Amino acid sequence: ESGKKGKTLQKKIVKLVKKANIPLLGPNCLGVIRPSLRLNASFAPATPGSGEIAFISQSGALIDSVIDMSLLENFGFSYIISYGNEADLSLCDFLLWLKRDQKTKVIILYLEGVKDGKRFIKTAKEVSRVKPILALKAGKTKAGIKAAASHTAALAGSPEIYSAAFRKANIIEVETLQELFDIAKTLAWQPRCANGVGIVTNGGGFGVLITDYCQKLGIKLPRLEKETISKIKNSKAWHPAITLNNPLDILGDALSERYKIAIEAMIRQENIRGLIVIQTLQIMTDVKKNVKIIIEEKKKWPQKPIISVILKGKLSQDAIRLLEKNKIPNFPDLKRAALAMRALIK
Repeated sequence: ESGKKGKTLQKKIVKLVKKANIPLLGPNCLGVIRPSLRLNASFAPATPGSGEIAFISQSGALIDSVIDMSLLENFGFSYIISYGNEADLSLCDFLLWLKRDQKTKVIILYLEGVKDGKRFIKTAKEVSRVKPILALKAGKTKAGIKAAASHTAALAGSPEIYSAAFRKANIIEVETLQELFDIAKTLAWQPRCANGVGIVTNGGGFGVLITDYCQKLGIKLPRLEKETISKIKNSKAWHPAITLNNPLDILGDALSERYKIAIEAMIRQENIRGLIVIQTLQIMTDVKKNVKIIIEEKKKWPQKPIISVILKGKLSQDAIRLLEKNKIPNFPDLKRAALAMRALIK
Protein backbone atom coordinates (compact mmCIF):
# COMPACT_ATOMS: atom_id res chain seq x y z
CA GLU A 1 0.00 0.00 0.00
CA SER A 2 3.03 2.32 0.03
CA GLY A 3 4.23 4.29 -2.99
CA LYS A 4 2.61 4.54 -6.42
CA LYS A 5 2.73 0.77 -7.05
CA GLY A 6 1.14 0.10 -3.66
CA LYS A 7 -1.69 2.54 -4.29
CA THR A 8 -2.39 0.98 -7.71
CA LEU A 9 -2.41 -2.51 -6.20
CA GLN A 10 -4.75 -1.38 -3.39
CA LYS A 11 -7.20 0.04 -5.97
CA LYS A 12 -7.13 -3.24 -7.93
CA ILE A 13 -7.85 -5.27 -4.79
CA VAL A 14 -10.74 -2.98 -3.80
CA LYS A 15 -12.24 -3.31 -7.29
CA LEU A 16 -12.04 -7.11 -7.11
CA VAL A 17 -13.55 -7.48 -3.64
CA LYS A 18 -16.39 -5.05 -4.40
CA LYS A 19 -17.22 -6.99 -7.57
CA ALA A 20 -17.34 -10.18 -5.47
CA ASN A 21 -19.36 -8.41 -2.72
CA ILE A 22 -16.67 -9.13 -0.10
CA PRO A 23 -16.13 -6.41 2.55
CA LEU A 24 -12.48 -5.40 2.98
CA LEU A 25 -10.95 -4.25 6.27
CA GLY A 26 -7.81 -2.13 6.04
CA PRO A 27 -5.21 -2.56 4.67
CA ASN A 28 -2.50 -1.49 7.12
CA CYS A 29 -4.52 -2.64 10.14
CA LEU A 30 -4.39 -5.14 13.01
CA GLY A 31 -7.76 -6.79 12.34
CA VAL A 32 -10.93 -7.29 14.35
CA ILE A 33 -11.70 -8.91 17.73
CA ARG A 34 -15.08 -9.84 19.21
CA PRO A 35 -14.36 -11.25 22.69
CA SER A 36 -17.93 -12.48 23.41
CA LEU A 37 -17.55 -14.98 20.52
CA ARG A 38 -13.85 -15.66 21.23
CA LEU A 39 -13.20 -14.27 17.73
CA ASN A 40 -9.68 -12.91 17.32
CA ALA A 41 -9.08 -12.23 13.61
CA SER A 42 -6.03 -10.09 14.29
CA PHE A 43 -2.32 -10.06 15.00
CA ALA A 44 -2.97 -9.22 18.67
CA PRO A 45 -1.03 -11.42 21.13
CA ALA A 46 -4.06 -11.98 23.41
CA THR A 47 -7.86 -11.79 23.46
CA PRO A 48 -9.28 -9.33 26.03
CA GLY A 49 -12.27 -10.02 28.27
CA SER A 50 -15.82 -9.40 27.09
CA GLY A 51 -17.36 -6.07 28.02
CA GLU A 52 -19.48 -3.12 26.87
CA ILE A 53 -16.83 -0.86 25.32
CA ALA A 54 -16.18 -0.87 21.55
CA PHE A 55 -12.71 0.39 20.61
CA ILE A 56 -12.09 1.59 17.04
CA SER A 57 -8.51 2.56 16.28
CA GLN A 58 -6.42 3.69 13.35
CA SER A 59 -3.34 2.33 15.15
CA GLY A 60 -2.89 -1.43 15.51
CA ALA A 61 0.13 -1.27 17.83
CA LEU A 62 -1.83 0.91 20.24
CA ILE A 63 -4.50 -1.80 20.40
CA ASP A 64 -1.92 -4.44 21.38
CA SER A 65 -0.81 -2.39 24.39
CA VAL A 66 -4.41 -1.57 25.39
CA ILE A 67 -5.34 -5.28 25.36
CA ASP A 68 -2.42 -6.08 27.64
CA MET A 69 -3.46 -3.26 30.01
CA SER A 70 -7.11 -4.40 30.03
CA LEU A 71 -6.16 -7.87 31.26
CA LEU A 72 -5.03 -6.27 34.53
CA GLU A 73 -7.54 -3.41 34.77
CA ASN A 74 -10.86 -5.31 35.05
CA PHE A 75 -12.56 -4.09 31.90
CA GLY A 76 -13.45 -5.74 28.63
CA PHE A 77 -14.61 -4.98 25.11
CA SER A 78 -17.60 -5.71 22.91
CA TYR A 79 -15.45 -5.14 19.81
CA ILE A 80 -11.92 -4.05 18.96
CA ILE A 81 -11.62 -2.83 15.37
CA SER A 82 -8.45 -1.65 13.65
CA TYR A 83 -9.49 -0.04 10.38
CA GLY A 84 -6.22 1.29 8.90
CA ASN A 85 -6.43 2.91 5.47
CA GLU A 86 -10.21 2.50 4.91
CA ALA A 87 -9.77 1.31 1.34
CA ASP A 88 -13.30 -0.14 1.53
CA LEU A 89 -14.96 -0.31 4.95
CA SER A 90 -14.72 3.03 6.77
CA LEU A 91 -14.91 4.40 10.28
CA CYS A 92 -18.51 5.50 9.56
CA ASP A 93 -19.51 1.94 8.57
CA PHE A 94 -18.27 0.65 11.92
CA LEU A 95 -19.99 3.43 13.88
CA LEU A 96 -23.32 2.57 12.26
CA TRP A 97 -22.81 -1.13 13.00
CA LEU A 98 -22.01 -0.45 16.66
CA LYS A 99 -25.07 1.77 17.00
CA ARG A 100 -27.18 -1.39 16.49
CA ASP A 101 -24.99 -3.74 18.53
CA GLN A 102 -26.76 -4.63 21.80
CA LYS A 103 -23.56 -5.50 23.69
CA THR A 104 -21.96 -2.08 23.05
CA LYS A 105 -22.75 0.72 25.52
CA VAL A 106 -19.85 3.10 24.78
CA ILE A 107 -17.77 3.69 21.62
CA ILE A 108 -14.20 4.97 21.85
CA LEU A 109 -12.04 6.19 18.97
CA TYR A 110 -8.34 6.66 18.42
CA LEU A 111 -7.96 8.56 15.18
CA GLU A 112 -5.33 10.51 13.30
CA GLY A 113 -7.60 11.87 10.56
CA VAL A 114 -10.84 11.29 8.68
CA LYS A 115 -11.37 10.90 4.94
CA ASP A 116 -14.91 12.26 4.64
CA GLY A 117 -15.51 14.94 7.25
CA LYS A 118 -19.15 15.66 6.38
CA ARG A 119 -20.14 11.99 6.51
CA PHE A 120 -18.21 11.49 9.75
CA ILE A 121 -19.99 14.39 11.51
CA LYS A 122 -23.41 13.27 10.24
CA THR A 123 -22.84 9.63 11.24
CA ALA A 124 -21.29 10.38 14.63
CA LYS A 125 -24.12 12.80 15.46
CA GLU A 126 -26.67 10.08 14.66
CA VAL A 127 -24.83 7.41 16.69
CA SER A 128 -24.06 9.67 19.70
CA ARG A 129 -27.80 10.19 20.23
CA VAL A 130 -27.97 6.50 21.13
CA LYS A 131 -24.53 5.77 22.61
CA PRO A 132 -21.75 8.04 23.91
CA ILE A 133 -18.69 8.40 21.68
CA LEU A 134 -15.28 9.40 23.01
CA ALA A 135 -12.35 10.41 20.80
CA LEU A 136 -8.60 10.70 21.29
CA LYS A 137 -7.26 12.67 18.33
CA ALA A 138 -3.56 12.35 17.52
CA GLY A 139 -1.69 14.74 15.26
CA LYS A 140 -2.35 18.09 16.92
CA THR A 141 1.06 19.65 16.30
CA LYS A 142 2.96 20.22 13.02
CA ALA A 143 5.25 17.27 13.81
CA GLY A 144 2.29 15.12 14.85
CA ILE A 145 0.35 15.95 11.66
CA LYS A 146 3.40 14.99 9.58
CA ALA A 147 3.77 11.70 11.50
CA ALA A 148 0.05 10.91 11.04
CA ALA A 149 0.26 11.47 7.28
CA SER A 150 3.13 8.99 6.98
CA HIS A 151 1.48 6.49 9.36
CA THR A 152 -1.97 5.85 7.88
CA ALA A 153 -2.26 8.28 4.96
CA ALA A 154 -4.88 10.05 7.08
CA LEU A 155 -6.16 13.50 6.21
CA ALA A 156 -4.96 15.59 9.11
CA GLY A 157 -5.99 19.25 9.43
CA SER A 158 -5.90 21.68 12.33
CA PRO A 159 -6.81 20.48 15.84
CA GLU A 160 -9.32 23.35 16.13
CA ILE A 161 -11.28 22.02 13.12
CA TYR A 162 -11.41 18.53 14.65
CA SER A 163 -12.44 19.86 18.07
CA ALA A 164 -15.25 21.86 16.43
CA ALA A 165 -16.34 18.76 14.49
CA PHE A 166 -16.38 16.67 17.67
CA ARG A 167 -18.54 19.27 19.43
CA LYS A 168 -20.95 19.37 16.48
CA ALA A 169 -21.23 15.56 16.53
CA ASN A 170 -21.61 15.44 20.37
CA ILE A 171 -18.35 13.48 20.71
CA ILE A 172 -16.50 13.75 24.03
CA GLU A 173 -12.90 14.69 23.21
CA VAL A 174 -10.18 13.52 25.62
CA GLU A 175 -6.50 14.38 25.93
CA THR A 176 -4.84 11.13 27.02
CA LEU A 177 -5.19 7.39 26.60
CA GLN A 178 -5.76 7.03 30.34
CA GLU A 179 -8.58 9.59 30.23
CA LEU A 180 -10.12 7.74 27.26
CA PHE A 181 -10.42 4.47 29.18
CA ASP A 182 -11.27 6.06 32.56
CA ILE A 183 -14.28 7.83 31.07
CA ALA A 184 -15.28 4.91 28.84
CA LYS A 185 -15.37 2.54 31.80
CA THR A 186 -17.37 5.02 33.87
CA LEU A 187 -19.93 5.63 31.10
CA ALA A 188 -20.30 1.88 30.56
CA TRP A 189 -20.83 1.15 34.25
CA GLN A 190 -22.68 4.18 35.68
CA PRO A 191 -25.79 6.18 34.69
CA ARG A 192 -25.67 9.77 33.41
CA CYS A 193 -26.97 12.44 35.80
CA ALA A 194 -27.75 16.14 36.19
CA ASN A 195 -25.13 18.43 37.75
CA GLY A 196 -24.83 18.19 41.53
CA VAL A 197 -22.32 15.93 43.27
CA GLY A 198 -21.76 14.93 46.88
CA ILE A 199 -18.33 14.03 48.24
CA VAL A 200 -17.59 11.89 51.31
CA THR A 201 -13.98 11.70 52.51
CA ASN A 202 -12.01 10.63 55.57
CA GLY A 203 -9.12 12.89 54.59
CA GLY A 204 -9.55 16.67 54.72
CA GLY A 205 -6.70 17.38 52.29
CA PHE A 206 -8.28 15.09 49.70
CA GLY A 207 -11.55 16.99 50.11
CA VAL A 208 -9.83 20.31 49.42
CA LEU A 209 -8.03 18.97 46.33
CA ILE A 210 -11.13 17.44 44.76
CA THR A 211 -13.10 20.64 45.44
CA ASP A 212 -10.55 22.51 43.30
CA TYR A 213 -10.83 19.96 40.48
CA CYS A 214 -14.64 20.02 40.60
CA GLN A 215 -14.79 23.82 40.46
CA LYS A 216 -12.42 23.94 37.47
CA LEU A 217 -14.57 21.35 35.66
CA GLY A 218 -17.87 23.09 36.45
CA ILE A 219 -19.12 20.35 38.80
CA LYS A 220 -21.58 21.75 41.35
CA LEU A 221 -21.26 20.71 45.00
CA PRO A 222 -24.67 21.43 46.61
CA ARG A 223 -24.84 22.52 50.24
CA LEU A 224 -26.14 19.96 52.70
CA GLU A 225 -29.82 20.46 53.47
CA LYS A 226 -31.28 20.54 57.01
CA GLU A 227 -32.66 17.01 56.70
CA THR A 228 -29.26 15.64 55.59
CA ILE A 229 -27.46 17.44 58.43
CA SER A 230 -30.04 16.15 60.94
CA LYS A 231 -29.55 12.53 59.83
CA ILE A 232 -25.80 12.79 60.30
CA LYS A 233 -25.94 14.76 63.59
CA ASN A 234 -28.50 12.45 65.20
CA SER A 235 -26.63 9.26 64.35
CA LYS A 236 -24.49 7.13 66.66
CA ALA A 237 -21.47 7.81 64.47
CA TRP A 238 -21.65 11.61 64.92
CA HIS A 239 -18.41 13.32 66.00
CA PRO A 240 -18.45 16.99 67.07
CA ALA A 241 -15.31 17.70 65.02
CA ILE A 242 -17.15 16.89 61.75
CA THR A 243 -17.82 20.02 59.69
CA LEU A 244 -21.12 19.54 57.90
CA ASN A 245 -20.16 20.74 54.43
CA ASN A 246 -19.86 19.25 50.95
CA PRO A 247 -17.24 17.71 50.74
CA LEU A 248 -18.19 15.99 53.98
CA ASP A 249 -15.02 15.20 55.92
CA ILE A 250 -15.93 12.35 58.29
CA LEU A 251 -12.40 12.43 59.80
CA GLY A 252 -9.50 10.01 59.82
CA ASP A 253 -10.89 7.89 62.68
CA ALA A 254 -14.07 7.07 60.70
CA LEU A 255 -15.27 3.51 61.15
CA SER A 256 -17.53 1.84 58.59
CA GLU A 257 -20.70 2.91 60.43
CA ARG A 258 -19.80 6.58 59.91
CA TYR A 259 -19.20 5.95 56.19
CA LYS A 260 -22.59 4.22 55.94
CA ILE A 261 -24.48 7.08 57.60
CA ALA A 262 -22.69 9.75 55.58
CA ILE A 263 -23.27 7.98 52.24
CA GLU A 264 -26.93 7.21 53.03
CA ALA A 265 -27.68 10.77 54.16
CA MET A 266 -26.00 12.45 51.17
CA ILE A 267 -27.31 10.17 48.43
CA ARG A 268 -30.90 10.73 49.66
CA GLN A 269 -30.60 14.50 49.14
CA GLU A 270 -32.49 15.28 45.93
CA ASN A 271 -30.08 17.80 44.41
CA ILE A 272 -27.11 15.48 45.01
CA ARG A 273 -27.29 13.52 41.76
CA GLY A 274 -24.06 11.55 42.11
CA LEU A 275 -21.48 10.66 44.76
CA ILE A 276 -17.69 10.47 45.00
CA VAL A 277 -16.53 8.39 47.98
CA ILE A 278 -12.89 8.86 49.02
CA GLN A 279 -10.97 6.55 51.33
CA THR A 280 -7.49 7.20 52.67
CA LEU A 281 -6.04 4.16 54.42
CA GLN A 282 -5.64 5.13 58.05
CA ILE A 283 -5.40 2.85 61.12
CA MET A 284 -9.20 2.91 61.68
CA THR A 285 -10.12 2.38 58.00
CA ASP A 286 -11.71 -0.96 57.14
CA VAL A 287 -11.54 -0.52 53.37
CA LYS A 288 -13.21 -3.82 52.45
CA LYS A 289 -16.15 -3.26 54.81
CA ASN A 290 -16.53 0.29 53.47
CA VAL A 291 -16.52 -1.02 49.89
CA LYS A 292 -19.35 -3.45 50.75
CA ILE A 293 -21.36 -0.46 52.08
CA ILE A 294 -20.78 1.44 48.80
CA ILE A 295 -21.97 -1.60 46.81
CA GLU A 296 -25.11 -1.93 48.99
CA GLU A 297 -25.96 1.77 48.57
CA LYS A 298 -25.45 1.57 44.81
CA LYS A 299 -27.99 -1.27 44.65
CA LYS A 300 -30.49 0.92 46.56
CA TRP A 301 -29.86 3.95 44.31
CA PRO A 302 -29.18 2.55 40.80
CA GLN A 303 -30.16 5.85 39.15
CA LYS A 304 -27.38 7.80 40.92
CA PRO A 305 -23.73 7.27 39.86
CA ILE A 306 -21.12 6.45 42.50
CA ILE A 307 -17.38 6.79 41.90
CA SER A 308 -14.72 5.61 44.35
CA VAL A 309 -11.27 6.99 45.08
CA ILE A 310 -8.86 4.58 46.78
CA LEU A 311 -5.16 4.86 46.10
CA LYS A 312 -3.92 1.52 44.79
CA GLY A 313 -1.78 -0.37 47.28
CA LYS A 314 -1.14 -3.74 48.85
CA LEU A 315 -3.81 -3.30 51.54
CA SER A 316 -6.52 -2.03 49.18
CA GLN A 317 -6.17 -4.16 46.03
CA ASP A 318 -8.75 -6.81 47.01
CA ALA A 319 -11.31 -4.14 47.92
CA ILE A 320 -10.77 -2.34 44.60
CA ARG A 321 -11.29 -5.61 42.70
CA LEU A 322 -14.58 -6.14 44.58
CA LEU A 323 -15.76 -2.62 43.69
CA GLU A 324 -14.98 -2.98 40.00
CA LYS A 325 -16.47 -6.49 39.90
CA ASN A 326 -19.70 -4.72 40.90
CA LYS A 327 -19.15 -2.09 38.17
CA ILE A 328 -18.29 0.79 40.48
CA PRO A 329 -15.22 2.51 39.00
CA ASN A 330 -12.31 3.27 41.30
CA PHE A 331 -9.59 5.80 40.56
CA PRO A 332 -6.24 6.10 42.35
CA ASP A 333 -6.17 9.82 41.58
CA LEU A 334 -8.59 12.61 42.49
CA LYS A 335 -8.40 14.46 39.18
CA ARG A 336 -9.15 11.28 37.23
CA ALA A 337 -12.24 10.72 39.42
CA ALA A 338 -13.44 14.31 38.87
CA LEU A 339 -12.97 14.04 35.08
CA ALA A 340 -14.92 10.76 35.04
CA MET A 341 -17.78 12.29 37.06
CA ARG A 342 -17.84 15.33 34.75
CA ALA A 343 -18.35 13.02 31.75
CA LEU A 344 -21.48 11.57 33.43
CA ILE A 345 -23.12 14.99 33.82
CA LYS A 346 -25.68 15.65 31.07
